[in-house]
Amino acid sequence: MAGAVAALDAQPVVRGHDVAITAPHDRRIIVGRAPETTQAQALTALDAASAAQAAWDALGGHARADIPLRAADLMEARLEPLVALLSREAGKTLPDSVAEVREAVDFCRYYAARTREDFGAPKPLPGPTGETNQLSLHGKGVFLCISPWNFPLAIFTGQVAAALAAGNTVLAKPAETTPLIAFEAVRLLHEAGVPKDVLHLLPGSGPALGGWLLPDDRVAGVAFTGSTVTAQRINRALANRDGPIATLIAETGGQNAMIVDSTALPEQVVDDVIASAFLSAGQRCSALRVLCLQDDIADTMIAMITGAMDTLVLGDPSKLSSDIGPVISQAAADGLMAHIARMRETARILKALPLGEAHAHGSFVAPHLIEIGSIKELTREEFGPILHVLRYPASGLDALLADIRATGYGLTMGVHSRLEGTARRVFAASRCGNTYINRSMTGAVVGVQPFGGAGLSGTGPKAGGPYYLHRFASERTYTVNVAATGGNTQLFTMNEG
Repeated sequence: MAGAVAALDAQPVVRGHDVAITAPHDRRIIVGRAPETTQAQALTALDAASAAQAAWDALGGHARADIPLRAADLMEARLEPLVALLSREAGKTLPDSVAEVREAVDFCRYYAARTREDFGAPKPLPGPTGETNQLSLHGKGVFLCISPWNFPLAIFTGQVAAALAAGNTVLAKPAETTPLIAFEAVRLLHEAGVPKDVLHLLPGSGPALGGWLLPDDRVAGVAFTGSTVTAQRINRALANRDGPIATLIAETGGQNAMIVDSTALPEQVVDDVIASAFLSAGQRCSALRVLCLQDDIADTMIAMITGAMDTLVLGDPSKLSSDIGPVISQAAADGLMAHIARMRETARILKALPLGEAHAHGSFVAPHLIEIGSIKELTREEFGPILHVLRYPASGLDALLADIRATGYGLTMGVHSRLEGTARRVFAASRCGNTYINRSMTGAVVGVQPFGGAGLSGTGPKAGGPYYLHRFASERTYTVNVAATGGNTQLFTMNEG
């Protein structure tokens, strides 16, 4: 794609050895080429970002907020090329690609509004007469933003826009498999007014870049979305530093469950299960991994779900006829197939869709429905179109909830029940960041369902929520004894009486 290649000219983009980026649905297609950052280039970018941060923070919240608004307008104007690149590079279906551009736009506009509200001017605080007190928010320094391949535009843009809006300069590290869409995002942000020394794109190896940058005290914080294991490694690397304590904002994985009781509406359950587990090839952090069916209705629900799976079409994600595209890489596909092979030995495969010649050159994994006895049988999240199903007795809801909590994850939870008391009981017992009642578990909307979890699922605060920008900021208070300069003039404005 010409647009993808042109993106390599965006500046400042540090250059090293170029690598080919191929389409997940057909590895014979080269989408573009991307450079790999060298150590010298990464440290040069850090030097520039560190030097530029004070002036960027001093610009003020209102001036900084104008920039993501312009970026949002630019993204909307270039919807079609962005959608095409998302489909080619990330293997996203066209509906998923359109939704992702819209989410990136939402992040820009939402964080702009929050910046004006929270960073636009100091907030007055109460105090004794003769004294004034103000609280203001400021950038912490340089943030390293590490984004994933499953939302390579929306999450990338959300992390970067938040860090910039809060007054930080940014080193943006895209996923190794999806750097081209990140080039486009950075180019649009620069066009919208972000100075080049304030935002730097560092494509390439995650372990290498982390090894060079995380030990440096000038990195004030890291915003990361990805696996729990990688987040733990970043946390340890930051903790090993002797300098200032760095900030880590991590959104990681989940063993996301949906509980369906005997009062649920079967047709609605089927629609929401298919959408939550299999669309986007199951490559959403919020995707359904474990379906928990009350045993009274389990057989009926399983029959309906397997029937609905037969209607799904796997194929070229750029075609409107395709419901599901490939997984991101052959390595990801191999890992999922290894899990399926293990499940064949220890569980029961209820349904597996076929693959054909049309899928031979891509990293496709067929949707699978697998029955297990307990969520305890799953030792990690399987990030793909694999849905595990288990049965529970009506009297066993508390035990089921205890097993779900014991996984240590707390990202998303679904409940299908027409009993409000059951839904609230699950919510009260769950530690999940997002609980959805009688609907699908995916598609959190910025500013409406802020997204993020707890425990092994992340640190918080929630992306797309009112408290997210605060984590990128340092707080300062300014206290003045006005009596020392001649008295408290505020007393003259008080109403008499």
